Amino acid sequence: MRILLISGIVFVHVPSDPATSPFLGLNGLFDWLRVFLGDSLFRIGVPCLSAISGYLLFQRGWDKFDYIKTLRSKARTVLLPFLLWNCGLLAFVLLLQKVEIGNGYFPDLWHASAREFLTYAFATEGLPVNIPLYFLRDLIACIILSPILAFLVRRLPVLTLIVLFVVAVLPDVTLGIVLKKSILFSFTFGIFIALNQVELKRFDRFAVAGTLAMLAAAFLLSIGLYASGPNFPWALDLARNALSIIGAGGFWLMSALVIRSRLGQRLAATGSLSFWIFCAHYPLLVMMWMVWNRVAGDALYPLFYLLAIVISFVVLAATNALVSTRLTSVYEVLTGSRGRTAKSSSASKFYPPAASVQPNKRALTQQQR
Repeated sequence: MRILLISGIVFVHVPSDPATSPFLGLNGLFDWLRVFLGDSLFRIGVPCLSAISGYLLFQRGWDKFDYIKTLRSKARTVLLPFLLWNCGLLAFVLLLQKVEIGNGYFPDLWHASAREFLTYAFATEGLPVNIPLYFLRDLIACIILSPILAFLVRRLPVLTLIVLFVVAVLPDVTLGIVLKKSILFSFTFGIFIALNQVELKRFDRFAVAGTLAMLAAAFLLSIGLYASGPNFPWALDLARNALSIIGAGGFWLMSALVIRSRLGQRLAATGSLSFWIFCAHYPLLVMMWMVWNRVAGDALYPLFYLLAIVISFVVLAATNALVSTRLTSVYEVLTGSRGRTAKSSSASKFYPPAASVQPNKRALTQQQR
């Protein structure tokens, strides 16, 4: 699922400017497709990834959860990659802007206040300079809060989930704990599933219906978004937030179909490629947008969109293969030791030894990956 979801997130971050906004409708069906993919369907990616993370954190149960060990592990697998990728881009942007390159594409770092600079570097109060990495920042916050969240879903599961869901979908409510509210709910929901040992594969019989329902909901939502954006009405914004969370169930059911195919099996074996794509795609997309504007400006934007997607996946797959084979130690640090894990048994990372695994858990592991 991670490679599917993160590949979808790439579509969300393809750059544009006011003159090439899809809501202007200058390119007809193509602009609607951009809205469908970027503002509707693939917004489900981050909440779904959050739910998987919460589930995996407690999949061995409450009694076997070691908070201190978890913090140490996540400092290596989440915090360190966040700092390296984001601060690396920060330093690169500083150099570019020193010679008057990149202005308008990245935040103006040289004229930022100390408070703003800290946010760009560490996502303290807002989005970091490598925007998609806000997810890692919020994931760290959720991991720190995980014992409290687990306690709440053990004692007051219904109330906890309802409150967090309402907070997540209401457009006007903000939280200082996380930058994206849906992450907190989805992470907690993943904990709830793990602690209650919900056998998710029993829902696979609804895979076709669930997948079609998710696609239909995203389709209908995109029509409303395309007609009213970029300033969505309150009700439509509420629906968009709700679908991004509820749609995670549809993506899960869709993965039950995909994993049965040869392509699905190959995607499940890509290992740490998904994390590499997640961390590296945004700088690459912005750099391509900078070059395109130098060459073609706003002309032929649909061509840029298609080329940016194709080139991104080719370059990211190639660099992932190159660095993982030629610079193994560097690759393991940049991917939070995921490179080393990918070379070992994938099931051992997420689940206990076979003797203590419930039936069908091995199939579940592959579906999640």
